[in-house]
This record gives sequence, C-alpha cells and structure tokens, in this order.
Amino acid sequence: MMQEAFVTYSVNNNIGTIEFFTPQHNSLPAKILLQLAATIELAGNDTKSNVLILKSSGAKTFCAGASFDELLLIENEAQGLAFFSGFAHVINAMRLCPKLIVGRIQGKAIGGGIGLASSCDYCFATVDAAIKLSELAVGIGPFVVGPAVERKIGNTAAYELAIDATNFRSAQWAKEKGLYAEIFDTIDLMDDAIHQLTNTLATSSAAAMHEIKKAFWHNTDHWNELLKERAAISGRLILSDGSKHFLHQFKNKS
Repeated sequence: MMQEAFVTYSVNNNIGTIEFFTPQHNSLPAKILLQLAATIELAGNDTKSNVLILKSSGAKTFCAGASFDELLLIENEAQGLAFFSGFAHVINAMRLCPKLIVGRIQGKAIGGGIGLASSCDYCFATVDAAIKLSELAVGIGPFVVGPAVERKIGNTAAYELAIDATNFRSAQWAKEKGLYAEIFDTIDLMDDAIHQLTNTLATSSAAAMHEIKKAFWHNTDHWNELLKERAAISGRLILSDGSKHFLHQFKNKS
C-alpha cells in the first residue's frame, strides 16, 4: 500500500529533526507545504532542540518540487497565488527560524527542492543529489525560490539553472557553487557527518548561533513581500495554455 504523505518533528539529544514525505518523489502539495512551514516555526520555538535537521524520506529524491497534480487544479490567479505562496511560507519560515538548519540532501533536488536546500544554513548531500530548476520547462520560472537560490550560489549560477531548465547539474557542480558544503559517496557516510556536526552544534551557544544566522541572513527582511509578489507571477503564468499542455502531457505519461 502506498504510504501517506507526512511531516514529522522529533527531538533527540537537543537535535530536532523535521522529516517530510509524499509518494510522488517528495513533491509538495499545498497541505504539506502548510504543515512544513508550521513545523519549522514550531521547531524554531521548541526549547528542547538547539539545532535542526531538514530531511525527506526515501533514498532517491530529496524533493521534486511542486505537486503537478495540484498545479493542474489551479483555475485562476488567486488559486495560483495561494499555491505558490506555500513555498514562500516555507522559505520564510526557514529564514526566520532562530536555529541553524542542516539540510540532508540524499537525492535529486528539483525546482522547489533546490529552494529548500538553498534555505538551509548548511547542507550535506550525496553524489546522487543532482539539481535542476525545471520551472521554465513548465512555462513559469523559479520566481519564489529564486532569491534563496541566488543568495546561496550567486546570480550567475542561479541564472544558468533557470535558463537550462531541462538538464541536471551534478552534486559536484552544486558543491562548487556553494549549495552543498560536503558531498558523500553513500547516505551512511553523509549521515555520519551530519551526526558529527549536529552533535557539536547541539551543545553550542544557542544565542551565538542565532546571532550568526541573523548576520548571514542580513538584508532579507523584505522577503515576506518579495516572495508574495513572486508567487503571484508564478500563479499567473501557470494558467497559460502552454503550461496546462505540458502538465497534461506529463500527467498522461506518469
């Protein structure tokens, strides 16, 4: 039986772990986006944890971005704004979270998945964690995740990803651009490194880590409005005949 989608939060030895899953390659429908943003906010305020890990379930795909099933259901600009605002809420929750967030990127990150990785404060990945900003291929663009991606890897690399929307870049490429701090041949090796870093951070000064995070996220106070504006652009473009045609083609193949 296909497993139900979920978002969970657990704490062990002052390390909080946020895990999400959907059966469609960890693509994110509106309900899961809402739960993920709320869980990040909850974990940020939880006194039992000192550092957070963001991970997804499974081995092959970290996150395939937006749920195509829900994109097909968008019928007007208001619905489009509401859906893409879900990604904006998650990115802003990660940005405003007072704790450092360590990303565990075990497999491919596509579209919004790169937005999640870029919004982590430190990312570990495997060699299988290739990346692709696929939005242009769907007739839209990486508008909501764009600020987070640009901040992490720079404007030139982000622009390259946005324009070449059909080809993956390797995990090594992503590491060279600054998205991943380290990459590993296996998930076990990656998890060992995550365990080592988060155990150190779990006993570090919470106040100092909070101030470090604020310093490195400086000049992003306008993102609440910026990402809402970007969500409106995606919400409008997804209504085009070209976008609908692509989504129907994809749906018929799957």
